[in-house]
Amino acid sequence: MGNKHLTETKHPRRRTGKALTPLHEKLKNVEWGEFRIGDLFEKLNLRFLKSEFDKDQDISRYKTDEFNLPLVNAKDGDNGIMYYGRSKDFESEKLTIDIVNDGAISTGNVYSQPQNTGVLYNAYLIKPNFKTSESCLHFFTTSIFKSIKHKFGYENKAGWEKVKQEKIQLPTRNDKIDFDFMENFVAEIENERIKKLENYLIENNLMNYELTEKEKEALAGFESLNFEDFNVIDVFKVKNTGNILSREITPNSGNIPYLCASSENNGVSSSISYDEKFIDKGNCVFIGGKTFVVSYQEKDFFSNDSHNLVLYLKDDEKRTKSIQLFLASCVNKSLGYKYSWGDSISNKKIQKDKVNLPTKNGVPDYELMETLISAVQKMVIKSVVQYVEGKIGVTRKVVTKT
Repeated sequence: MGNKHLTETKHPRRRTGKALTPLHEKLKNVEWGEFRIGDLFEKLNLRFLKSEFDKDQDISRYKTDEFNLPLVNAKDGDNGIMYYGRSKDFESEKLTIDIVNDGAISTGNVYSQPQNTGVLYNAYLIKPNFKTSESCLHFFTTSIFKSIKHKFGYENKAGWEKVKQEKIQLPTRNDKIDFDFMENFVAEIENERIKKLENYLIENNLMNYELTEKEKEALAGFESLNFEDFNVIDVFKVKNTGNILSREITPNSGNIPYLCASSENNGVSSSISYDEKFIDKGNCVFIGGKTFVVSYQEKDFFSNDSHNLVLYLKDDEKRTKSIQLFLASCVNKSLGYKYSWGDSISNKKIQKDKVNLPTKNGVPDYELMETLISAVQKMVIKSVVQYVEGKIGVTRKVVTKT
């Protein structure tokens, strides 16, 4: 398996049975070996099976019953998946690791792909040349990412011929890879995160996902709802945000969200400390001016660009989180088709725009909006709660192995 370098430690790693030590203590006490990537993994040459490829016909940005196979490509985030293909059209493999070999931002990204996955472009899949588990796959992925991410870039592609020569650090026992340690370590991390998620659900009263009769009726009648157009400025007070350039801030210097016109992380690029006179009030609908990304912002925030807009619901009594989440979707649906980077929204333009809203007796039906959001939230939370409950049992079995 290549040259091994065992890190010197004063104390060998202790096996503690069911008494779990903190994760950082486990890492401090482990022995580490150095392994060449190409000695542990092989590159897969997975093909598109049809004679000709048509991007408009053979792939989809969304997963459906027909387009159900994840395809790796030059993607930053979303576990490296931007498109889905038909399973019959692409060769695929499971328990693989995805390496992005090209892309301005994504070069050198590494993602675990435990499910069946195919290849689109600017990325490739590698597979361990030995039997492994999903937990160990995650450990390998992190080790490879740490080894290669900062060595490759747009001008230096992360091709397999170069990547396979790189070396990674792995836990060892008796000069061999310690798969048991990797398995248990990943399971403990997962158990820790799952418990935090469970506590969050409990603390925020989200464990109850049973729909009320009112919520069931709202969902059942959604297709027959009456929607009408309203002038945006009749529903909202509209203003431009402040303007703090990214070069002027210190990332992670405080606790006030710093917003940009990004669809990632609800538009929050960092939390900062800055002159409070530039703070914009939260509890509003936020529009990224140049990209037309719409979000609900619960907290007060700083903004990176005065082209961004904030919309404050004029009816103060209706400015609840649930109603404004619904309104943000309506604004996005009503106006998103009109604006783009080359023709961006502005305060002047939005003065003439209309937003399509559900109505009752000719006025916006805010009560229904709140009920629908509550129902949708419960449906999402149901899957999360069931996932948490299932995972807790599985991870407990793993971490209590002797």
